Amino acid sequence: MRRIGVFVCWCGTNIAGTVDIEAVVEAAKKMPGVVYTGEYKYMCSEIGQSMIRDTIKKEQLDRLVIASCSPRMHEATFRRTAAAAGLNPYLVEIANIREHCSWVHKEKEKATTKAIALIRAAVAKAAYNRELVAGEIPVEQRALVIGAGIAGIQAALDIADAGFEVDLVERTPSIGGRMAQLDKTFPTLDCSACILTPKMVDVASHPHINLYTYSEVEKVEGYVGNFDVTIRKKARSIDMSRCTGCGVCLEKCPIKVDSEFNEGLIKRKAIYIPFPQAVPNVPVIDRTSCRWFKKGKCAVCKKVCPADAVDYEQADELLEKKYGGIVLTTGFDTLKLDEFGEFGYGKHPDIITSLEFERLINASGPTGGKLVRLSNQEIPQNIVFIHCVGSRDKARGKPYCSKICCMYTAKHAILLKEKYPHSQTYIFYIDVRTGGKEFEEFHRRAVEEYGAVYFRGIVGKVFPEGDKLLVQGVDSLSSRTIEIEADMVVLAAAMQARDDAAEVARMLGIGVDTHHFFVEAHPKLRPVETHSAGIYLAGACQGPKDIPETVAQAGAAAAKAIVLLSKKTLIADPCVSEVNEEICTGCLACIQVCPYKAITEKTLDQKVHGRVVQRLLAQVNEALCQGCGSCTAACRPGAINLKSFSNDQILAEVDAVCL
Repeated sequence: MRRIGVFVCWCGTNIAGTVDIEAVVEAAKKMPGVVYTGEYKYMCSEIGQSMIRDTIKKEQLDRLVIASCSPRMHEATFRRTAAAAGLNPYLVEIANIREHCSWVHKEKEKATTKAIALIRAAVAKAAYNRELVAGEIPVEQRALVIGAGIAGIQAALDIADAGFEVDLVERTPSIGGRMAQLDKTFPTLDCSACILTPKMVDVASHPHINLYTYSEVEKVEGYVGNFDVTIRKKARSIDMSRCTGCGVCLEKCPIKVDSEFNEGLIKRKAIYIPFPQAVPNVPVIDRTSCRWFKKGKCAVCKKVCPADAVDYEQADELLEKKYGGIVLTTGFDTLKLDEFGEFGYGKHPDIITSLEFERLINASGPTGGKLVRLSNQEIPQNIVFIHCVGSRDKARGKPYCSKICCMYTAKHAILLKEKYPHSQTYIFYIDVRTGGKEFEEFHRRAVEEYGAVYFRGIVGKVFPEGDKLLVQGVDSLSSRTIEIEADMVVLAAAMQARDDAAEVARMLGIGVDTHHFFVEAHPKLRPVETHSAGIYLAGACQGPKDIPETVAQAGAAAAKAIVLLSKKTLIADPCVSEVNEEICTGCLACIQVCPYKAITEKTLDQKVHGRVVQRLLAQVNEALCQGCGSCTAACRPGAINLKSFSNDQILAEVDAVCL
């Protein structure tokens, strides 16, 4: 006979405000196997946990049912409490009477009835619970950081400073990411390169960091503590050990193509270094543009290289590596503005994006920091900035706020006035959002000290008129139509997830939201973790954010990775699938549905009528299994059960609810 204890939590008024606790306790006393029922206002508190521990010993309980909030919140807490009292932690069952009951009901009588049913189901399941023993997983004490913008740089440095080896992989020829393209950063107006470049140099010289630029992660297999990763180190066509960075090859190369780093505002050579402070400061040959790789002609760079560093025969290299944890910091893209024809982007050279504006005012940019109209090389006097181009736009863009546009537009207004005191800035906005330390003060500076004129409204059309751009909009505060003759129009394009985000997510076995940003395990309690243990997120790959928030999140992700890497072994969750080999038919449908690649086939020798025959069976790698249960639903003969969620347990719950 089971000795089950039921503990009902008030959760302040979260549960007690809708559920009649006394009625629930009285009903629980009559349930089969229940020998003790108690209640407390905050069961997760130290007093509540002490009450549970004392009762386990006093009443000799062998099963627990905690009626409280979601098991995602406090299941681990109550399992530790049970273990401290000498009870196997996997004999604890949670009845979620908050999220599944009190929060979704207004009528107390119905909520109470449902709470009783949920507890009755948990009690029925608890009777079938059995002791489970957690296994151990060895941990490879090395980390992989994917993406080397400011988030990846910060995460790699933090992990490496803790004494662990880090491989930092970046798909472009240099680290630095989007921050390297910026002139100054809000709200302090620090020089972006001045604060980024030292960190880039630290990464390159750190004894615990291995830098793989112009490289991509091709395959990720394995599980927390033991990720097997294949990295493709693409051929730079340059021997990095020989190259001195003299730049002669760049001068002599005859081929010019649009510069990605400069947003296509100027050309770069087919052999190039992305920007002056690039790390590593070694050129790369763009084989899609190089005349030698396209036609077998030219070879000027090889002829003029004094160090004989140019190597056309260099091939991609595949590296097989093992890691304990992975930090994902792949950054963001900006929305393409093809569908926003009313703004005229792409039809007139003086209609540009905010990122293009950054390059124009940057001292290392295409014009050496001199802001000029691309149509006639004159200094613009009137500039119109348009917020939310593609942000908060369900029809053509993204429904979310891109978070940084209000602030960087204010920054642009300040920088413009500082460089050209006689210029005038006009800004069209929907709402001004300044949620951050000193952000509101920074915005006010743009208005009060630098004379930026804000119009709360939208722009209907931008079109050329003579040598000017006519901007037609509406000021909703004064209900009047606005027409401005502008020399330049700057569009604050929405931030969006990278085009390959969904593909990367599939490779890593993590989730994406409806906008393809990577999904964290819990937005409040586990904001840098994913549902795949050992994989962490930082920066704008998880959602729009500014540099301070990105750096903070990178530090948090690094801290989580350090906690993982500091352990030689991990305790594995024993709530995994198991195969009953006696009834397994070897159909292997389970392999097809397993998202974690935890199931493989195996052969078993078996005697049948005196002959040895081989049976095909499924087997579960318990280290890889995450207990999702997909295989149990797909198994035709019912040979797979999920520990702690067996068919007997689930059916017992169903029967109890239907009473």
